[in-house]
Amino acid sequence: MDGQTKIPNLISFDIFRTLGMPNTQIIKPEDIFRKAADLKHADWVLFPPHHLVNLMAFAFQRSVFPSINTYHLGFDKIQMTRAFMVRFPENTPHTMILPKQDHAMERIPDQMTFPFVVKEVRNSQGKGVFLVKNRSEFMAYAKENEILYAQEYLDIHRDLRVVWVGNKVVLAYWRVAAPGGFLNNVAAGGTIDYDNIPEEAIRLVTQVCRTLNIDYAGFDVAESDGHYYLLEYNLFFGTQALNDKKIPLPSIIYQYLLEQTNNITPRNPVLPLAV
Repeated sequence: MDGQTKIPNLISFDIFRTLGMPNTQIIKPEDIFRKAADLKHADWVLFPPHHLVNLMAFAFQRSVFPSINTYHLGFDKIQMTRAFMVRFPENTPHTMILPKQDHAMERIPDQMTFPFVVKEVRNSQGKGVFLVKNRSEFMAYAKENEILYAQEYLDIHRDLRVVWVGNKVVLAYWRVAAPGGFLNNVAAGGTIDYDNIPEEAIRLVTQVCRTLNIDYAGFDVAESDGHYYLLEYNLFFGTQALNDKKIPLPSIIYQYLLEQTNNITPRNPVLPLAV
């Protein structure tokens, strides 16, 4: 590293994901006004809680990691899925998202094929995801949710978790459901398999991240009949598999921020969509 390389001044709200990063100050959300001078001189603000992202980016005018796109598209399943539907319709399962009204409560079960999947729009780790097998099960879900999110059921027993950090995939693995289980999430009892990762899934996630300017996410990708589908991505994904594989997440993030600070590589160059 030569003398012309700028070492970025970093402020982090997440000690665990940035542990050991050089030149990094850790602050708490409640300290932002007391630390305002430090924030104004930071090159990057890392992992702010969602309610502070706009303040960091637009008031303090700091570069934020993960990117604004990553935060806002990943805020809930509505924004995320609609972005997939616009840019990657062939890789998005058939999905209906409607406010809870009488016509929606009738329209969804009339137009979807049972069984189908329903989701709570702001949840993770497999929580709030249910397989409904009939109209009464759907009505029980609808009673508890103001926004109705219904998605076609893919008959799979595993899915792929593809971890994207900065501008590359750093790990991919299968999450395999427990026998008789519906959810593949590790937090819900799924197991991890690192073998035979399909290149098609890696290419799909790469295309998505470069198109939507996502720079930190754990993607859930399903394979059904040789075709790959985007289920969702998680901003604050679990790191068990990365730890097991001894992948140095803070070092990878720091190297990416160093490159961005010194304009060594574009943040996420947009690739043309396949026709």
